[in-house]
Amino acid sequence: MQATGFSLRTSWRVLMILTASVITGYAQTATPTTPAADFHSKIQPILENYCYDCHGDGESRAGVAFDKLGSDKELLGQTQIWFKALKNVRAGLMPPAGKPRPTPAEVEQLANWIKFEAFGINEKNPDPGRVTVRRLNRVDYGNTIHDLMGVDFNAQEAFPPDDTGRGFDDIGDVLSISPLLLEKYLQAADTIVKKAVPAVSSVIKTTVATAQDFKRTDGKGNNVQMSALNAATTAHTFTIDQTETYRMVVDLSANGSFDFSPGHCKVIGRVDGQQLFQEDVIWHERQPIHYEFTQQWTAGQHEVSFEVLPYPPVKDPLPQRGAPPPTATPAAADAAVDPVAAVADAVAAAPANAQVLAALAAAGQTPAAAAPATTDPAAAPPAGSALAGRAGRRGAGRRGAPPPKQTSLDVRVVSVRLEGPINDKFWVPPENYSRFFPKGLAPQDDKGRYAYAQEIMRDFATKAFRRPVDDAKVTQLAGIARSVYQQPGKTFEEGIGQAIMAVLASPRFLFMVEKTEPAKPGENFAPVDEYSLASRLSYFLWASMPDQELFDLAAHGELRQQLPAQIARMLRDSRSQGLVKNFVGQWLQARDIETVPINARAVLGITGGPANVASPVDFNAPIRKAMHRETELTFDYVMHEDRSVLEFIDSNYTFLNNTLGTYYDIQDVNGANITGTEFRKVTLPADSPRGGLLTQGTILAVTSNPTRTSPVKRGLFILDNFLGTPPLPPPPNIPALEESKNGFDHDPTLREMLGMHRDKPLCASCHDRMDPLGLALENFNAMGQWRDQDAGQPIVSSGALITGETFNDVRELKHVLTHERQTDFYRCLTEKMLTYALGRGLEYYDVETVDKIVDALQKNDGHFSSLLAGIINSAPFQKQRNVGDPSLSTPTPSTPQPLAFQAAQ
Repeated sequence: MQATGFSLRTSWRVLMILTASVITGYAQTATPTTPAADFHSKIQPILENYCYDCHGDGESRAGVAFDKLGSDKELLGQTQIWFKALKNVRAGLMPPAGKPRPTPAEVEQLANWIKFEAFGINEKNPDPGRVTVRRLNRVDYGNTIHDLMGVDFNAQEAFPPDDTGRGFDDIGDVLSISPLLLEKYLQAADTIVKKAVPAVSSVIKTTVATAQDFKRTDGKGNNVQMSALNAATTAHTFTIDQTETYRMVVDLSANGSFDFSPGHCKVIGRVDGQQLFQEDVIWHERQPIHYEFTQQWTAGQHEVSFEVLPYPPVKDPLPQRGAPPPTATPAAADAAVDPVAAVADAVAAAPANAQVLAALAAAGQTPAAAAPATTDPAAAPPAGSALAGRAGRRGAGRRGAPPPKQTSLDVRVVSVRLEGPINDKFWVPPENYSRFFPKGLAPQDDKGRYAYAQEIMRDFATKAFRRPVDDAKVTQLAGIARSVYQQPGKTFEEGIGQAIMAVLASPRFLFMVEKTEPAKPGENFAPVDEYSLASRLSYFLWASMPDQELFDLAAHGELRQQLPAQIARMLRDSRSQGLVKNFVGQWLQARDIETVPINARAVLGITGGPANVASPVDFNAPIRKAMHRETELTFDYVMHEDRSVLEFIDSNYTFLNNTLGTYYDIQDVNGANITGTEFRKVTLPADSPRGGLLTQGTILAVTSNPTRTSPVKRGLFILDNFLGTPPLPPPPNIPALEESKNGFDHDPTLREMLGMHRDKPLCASCHDRMDPLGLALENFNAMGQWRDQDAGQPIVSSGALITGETFNDVRELKHVLTHERQTDFYRCLTEKMLTYALGRGLEYYDVETVDKIVDALQKNDGHFSSLLAGIINSAPFQKQRNVGDPSLSTPTPSTPQPLAFQAAQ
């Protein structure tokens, strides 16, 4: 009976489809149809044939029944249901595996009805979507300050972390501004202005030489520091233009090891061979040496040098407590039994030794106990002396006695600052002066000064607000400046600084305020004006403000005409690293690699020995930074070389330096070790499992647990960031995977434990999708290194996707993702980058925009330029809704759904 029933139902559906086709064909030739009529005639038969087993005829999986959607008006208003249906059918998730699937033509027919009839998308003039006024996030703020003010400002430390939405921290909906953040913006403006804007019109010319500018005169050793145990001289030559009076400020530093060092020396400072100062230096953890001199210098070159002269070694006046009487020569014995005479001899030998002995006494040490270990024969005590005898016995002392500690005392050049000429007629404008005062000094008369203030503030505010500023705002800002510089003792520059501070605290600076071109009558959408386009472009590609060329093109209305050339120019600019670092850092969670907790000993299975002993392979900061750089360079290479974005999944190369190459145990294609600290492109062997982002240490580590891999996290990562179909969040109170061990009589592998987990129906629907993807990466441990076994058993990395594709290892999985699931990846990457570029989440009306970009990728073999140009030329990037048009209000569902939606189960 069941079989007969199924046959009758199927026959009825076929009859309905045929009848509908005849009616539809007739209707198309007679009169235009409505979306509701098209649904009943074209779409409902498809749903009945493929979907009603779960979503109709009394079934309502996930609360969806296609035959219970209400009236025609209600049916067309179910945008979220149609949105999910479109995504699930396209991804091959629905109908489920084992069920008949619609043909490609049927899928296209369903997609077109959903997009153009249910959603009402106008293919030729799509809705650009809503825009939330977006605040500059911390990265944007720091980069903008650098480009606008010419100074660096650490916004990461100054401001609290930005909220994230849809996976990114540039989403306008979540970038709110609290009273605390507003206060921090005011503090930041004050700090930045004091650092960047000169407060006076002229200063003494200053030339600074740092440690790196000084060179050893003998050409040996470290230019930065000189040991108190070895004579050395370091020097630098200053060149001056005027014969005048100059001030020289010397800053040196004596830096000792943590443990006391008996080294001591004198430091002599000279100019052109003439001694200016001499100072005795003894052990100190950090002792500044500061001198200032005012001298008449002639025009030309002058050498400033510092010489270190060690004093003779301190004699050892006191025997160590508990040491046996030494055997020595008579002279040495006399010295050993007369400590007072020994101290007197030491002081007589070198006056500085008195300071050393005083320091020793204060530290509670004897010179012998603190003597440094040395292998220099010239520094060893004379043979046969009491000191030599004692040193010999120390080396052969108690069994297990620790070796002497290595100690040191170094003299370092911090800086030498030459100021002058001191005569104010030779003074010069301060650094950065021309940036803020391009015409030089302010006029002396009040009218002229005010006009200059207006000109300065108009230019600055135009750049800071990223569009021309109105006269009222210029008057306000110039008035702030005048109210300050007219005060007694205040300068014109201080007044401008105060006005600039007001600009940096203005909402026009902190928020990306956009405007549109004048809309034509009856048009719902209008292009954003060219200044807004310049800002959208620069914050997308640079994470910073537009430069002067973009401003000039916008001012002349020529930016849109020159977009291809400007995109190419902006990608060549070093500021394009803003896109690399910020998009990659969030799309791939690459920012987390340097802080993700990983216990190397636990990952490698080291259970014995002291916990503070490092593992054979240390997952340290240099390794983490190298992994981060590998991922950024891969993206950077595909972007700048216009490679196929499929190389993000599978490629025959990666980027390594010696540190990471050794860690991965990878040699270059010629079998040679990778050398040097600089990263370079390395061609991988033909059978290498590496290549592409998924097998890089960054992703493997951030998707792992602290002590082991996590196939669930790794599988979820791929679904979310490469296929665009993440599952629903897990239900509450899910037990830890390790609890599954109780069901085995041996130490199970992760594959075995996950298999037991998937046997539960509640868990299978999600884990059947995640686990095969994650298990394909099991040959890589939580630290990103290759392994062949788990729990003493060979790792099996084969599997099958829920859409039916099978693979034997990660190499074959990457082939599946770049071929059978290629369109899914194109769509997912497009959605991610479009979200980042727009600063908002995508909605159902953005589907056609995404589809057009995916079509361009497919036609152009996935070249990165197709993705970038598609986004920048899209309606959401180029246009904006007309403000105040009630017909453009977007229905808000009770639970908003992102485009990378939680797929219905």
